[in-house]
Amino acid sequence: MSVVLEKALLSPSPIAGVVQKIIDGQRLSRDDALTLYKSHDLIALGALGDMARQRKAGAGKESFVYYIHNMHLNPTSFCRETCRFCSYSNPVDRSKAYIWSVEKVLEEAHNGASLGITEIHMVGGLHPSCNVDYYEKILLRIKTELPNIHIKALTAVEIDYLSYLSGVTVIEILKRLQDAGLGSLPGGGAEIFDEGVRARMKVRKTPPERWLEIHGAAHRLGLKSTATMLTGIGETIENKVDHMLSLREQQEKSHGFMCFIPLKCYYEGTNIADEVTEPTGYDILKDVAIAAVLLDNFPHVKAYWIQLGEKLAQVALSFGADDLDGTIGEEKITHAAGTKSPLQNAKDRMEYLIRSAGYIPVERDTLYNIVRIGDLAAQHAMTASFNNKQLLHN
Repeated sequence: MSVVLEKALLSPSPIAGVVQKIIDGQRLSRDDALTLYKSHDLIALGALGDMARQRKAGAGKESFVYYIHNMHLNPTSFCRETCRFCSYSNPVDRSKAYIWSVEKVLEEAHNGASLGITEIHMVGGLHPSCNVDYYEKILLRIKTELPNIHIKALTAVEIDYLSYLSGVTVIEILKRLQDAGLGSLPGGGAEIFDEGVRARMKVRKTPPERWLEIHGAAHRLGLKSTATMLTGIGETIENKVDHMLSLREQQEKSHGFMCFIPLKCYYEGTNIADEVTEPTGYDILKDVAIAAVLLDNFPHVKAYWIQLGEKLAQVALSFGADDLDGTIGEEKITHAAGTKSPLQNAKDRMEYLIRSAGYIPVERDTLYNIVRIGDLAAQHAMTASFNNKQLLHN
């Protein structure tokens, strides 16, 4: 146990009781999580998150941080929904919306394959022309021409929309897409499950219970998925805790979530900035740490570098996150809203970010099977080089 946590236990700290529960391996309650959110002891929260990360990692993997060599594909920028926090499908700019042909998607996929990617992450808006037949053709072509690439595609919101367009059940949609080559589902579209926040933000798409139901159905078919939480849209700490508890409950039922991904809203192109509070780095680190301890049945927590930025993502690795996502390639949704993160981080850059944060880089596949463990000699050489530079500077 760290010195920080020993102090939290011995001093009259408001989180002492929760700290003891976590040390004893007990499951946290809603009140416990709220107690952590109300605490200003960010260092202690980080120590708790880091302890949870190490426990989940298991012996010999305590210093592992994962990344994947992947690319993002966004086949359409049109969306029939008008969520107030979304800049990706701005109603004012709908005349500029695009839809890629199947051939265009394949061209982009082949470009990624030439760089050695192992995963295609494909999401987009909701357009009636992009129906189940469209995605089925795309998946079949990619899987036929690039059989070694895992396809993580279509959020629960998109699956729900395809079910609506086709007039068939979600299970039927998932089975068709799985047969065509779908390997797993991304976790987007969850936003915040609180109905009050969703009403204010005009989130009319897939309601929370439906989102959870779709992921449960995918899990029963053997399709793994991830889960997200979007902050900065007027939510409270109670809303965040309830969101995570709903995910934990679903995981108890279907056991298919691989990772939790806390996200923050960017406001460029929206009209909500004056009525919400933008999450700070402090807020994000709290989300990461509390997720690591509250979501005890989620094996991984991701610090999504393209959303958080490289530096904050690196810090989050000491707060319970053990994954930076991947090399990404081209990504349009977050960048449409104003994030300034670089569009592509090559494998060597990903490994540098992980090593310089003090961890061992591990390239993984989509399902968290280890592809390659970073060279420990390189880790030590980099540390020595850094120390020498510091000595010269001093």
